[in-house]
Amino acid sequence: MVLVDHHHHHTVHSLELRRSRNRSKMWVALLINAAMVLVALAGGLVTGSLALLAEGGHVLSDVGAIAIGIAATRLAAADPTPARTFGLQRTEILGALLNGIGLLVISLLIVAGAIARLSHPSDVAGAAVLALGAVGLAGNVAATWILASGERSDVNLEGVLRHSAADALSSLGVIAAGLVVLTTGWDRADALIGILIAVLIAASSWRLLREPLQVLMEAAPAGIDVSEVGRTMAAETDVLEVHDLHVWAVTSGFPALSAHVVVRPGCERDDARERLERMLDERFQIRHTTLQVVEGASASDLIELERLGGAPDSG
Repeated sequence: MVLVDHHHHHTVHSLELRRSRNRSKMWVALLINAAMVLVALAGGLVTGSLALLAEGGHVLSDVGAIAIGIAATRLAAADPTPARTFGLQRTEILGALLNGIGLLVISLLIVAGAIARLSHPSDVAGAAVLALGAVGLAGNVAATWILASGERSDVNLEGVLRHSAADALSSLGVIAAGLVVLTTGWDRADALIGILIAVLIAASSWRLLREPLQVLMEAAPAGIDVSEVGRTMAAETDVLEVHDLHVWAVTSGFPALSAHVVVRPGCERDDARERLERMLDERFQIRHTTLQVVEGASASDLIELERLGGAPDSG
């Protein structure tokens, strides 16, 4: 029991260090994006550029996304209670899911606006769009670079990062729109590039929807082969059988495992359990484990059961 508690506290401590480092990066990115919102939205209204307004709206969503990410890391650090024994660890997962949904909504809004603009194109100030797009690109690249230096195993940080990376792509689109309008005078290019930006934004939301849903459905964490885990456990000294094996993630970077382990009669069950826990930690990086260890039937028990016509209960 002491070993399991030690591993649990080690995992929670590691998660809190990761959250603290990532949170500081989110704050810097938040300040950059807040300044860029004002530039992009004001520029879009002045120039009449849909691509620039799309970028400004997406940057505004980034501010919200980063705020959700920061709040999620704070809530996830809450102490456990008798009613919530894991605390609020999964607020990170919910934050990432909200950001993924937000990206999809933004992409749909941009497409709707672009379709309307294709039907009724308006004049776009190409030179101003180009200049403001360059400013936006510089800010987005800076924010994305800061976020990318965080711990990417954190799906909450990944959600914020993907918003920022999509913005960098949006800025490139804005620059392209400004160049086309400036050199050819073809205003519809602005709306078409807006649609392209929307497609890129929607594509970037895929991981933010898939991974949180996997965690909420208690699927095995990515990179962990449950069959291999079971075979490796069963191959340990004194272990006869492993069943009722479950592996899931409490939150990003917090895998958990429970299993029913049958060991050789007469062996030290605590020693067998500790060996299994060390192996799971070292080989699969699973530190939070709940193992029910029981002795299997002895040879004399099996002979007696066979003589009486019975069978041992392996469950």
